[in-house]
Amino acid sequence: MKENNFKIEKAKARKLRQSQWWKQKIESGVCHYCGGQFPSETLTMDHIVPISRGGKSTRGNLVPSCKKCNSNKKYYTPAEIILREELDQDVCF
Repeated sequence: MKENNFKIEKAKARKLRQSQWWKQKIESGVCHYCGGQFPSETLTMDHIVPISRGGKSTRGNLVPSCKKCNSNKKYYTPAEIILREELDQDVCF
């Protein structure tokens, strides 16, 4: 069942990636996490709350991210990222 939900959410994300909403979102070229400026075509779509952690492919959960930030974020939630940085070690919930 969980794998099916994952496939459904990925399909929703692919559809949103083609939408005018997403194209306007990446037009500024700004990464949601680091605030860096990047060519819009290099920004990736990131789920703030990852699908693997129960996140959905909705406009409120999708943000543009540079590849470096997206790779560093992995499957963590924003709270876990803050804890990782504060504790300077990996966190697990």
